[in-house]
Amino acid sequence: CVCVCVCVCIERIERKEMSDVEETLKRISAHKGVEGVVIVNAEGLAVRSTLEQDLTNQYATLMSQLTAKAKSVVRDLDPTNELTFLRIRAKKHEIMVAPDKEYFLIVVQSITPE
Repeated sequence: CVCVCVCVCIERIERKEMSDVEETLKRISAHKGVEGVVIVNAEGLAVRSTLEQDLTNQYATLMSQLTAKAKSVVRDLDPTNELTFLRIRAKKHEIMVAPDKEYFLIVVQSITPE
């Protein structure tokens, strides 16, 4: 499952296990329908991506803003809670975000017609 790989990858990024991160990114990218993976730092800048530069910057900027807002909403609803995963499903794509302290991981996956 892509979601499990995403969570494992963000943990490895936090522990600075970069060779494991590369391996996990390859595994995520190999999943059916995955169009791109972006790792974004706390400042909202992409530090690693499999997408084209313009698209990488767009996802990094917009998803940083959305993730910050989602974190805030979760805290406002319950100050003892925190956002651990964000999943957005649209007509064409599903965007999965795994936020953490220093980085967050974005996976863009195409929706397969049923």
